[in-house]
Amino acid sequence: QLQACGGGLVQAGDSLRLSCAASGRTFSNYGMGWFRQGPGKEREFVAAISWSGGSTNYASSVKGRFTISRDNAKNTLYLQMSGLKPEDTAVYYCAATASLFAITSDLQYNYWGQGTQVTVSS
Repeated sequence: QLQACGGGLVQAGDSLRLSCAASGRTFSNYGMGWFRQGPGKEREFVAAISWSGGSTNYASSVKGRFTISRDNAKNTLYLQMSGLKPEDTAVYYCAATASLFAITSDLQYNYWGQGTQVTVSS
């Protein structure tokens, strides 16, 4: 089970940190990712991290502004978002893949959290 939280309403330029708490399985056995779906848009990849945290991938639209990290001892995934823009407005989902690596394709993710809303006002 994946439980995402930390979303909210912020202004452009602000920062937010999303968290995703995992339970029920060995967290370190999974690569993890963040995806988002904006209003009227398809779900898109945001960031991914390998099982150890040693490898990460980012969408070009968030690279340099967002940082994905994980704490395997706490079974928690994070997404630190800074320099937020109105176009970052979306429901953000965390997901787990059995592949162990920092996978960018949502098709390879096995488990999904319920999503947390991030709204960025201009």
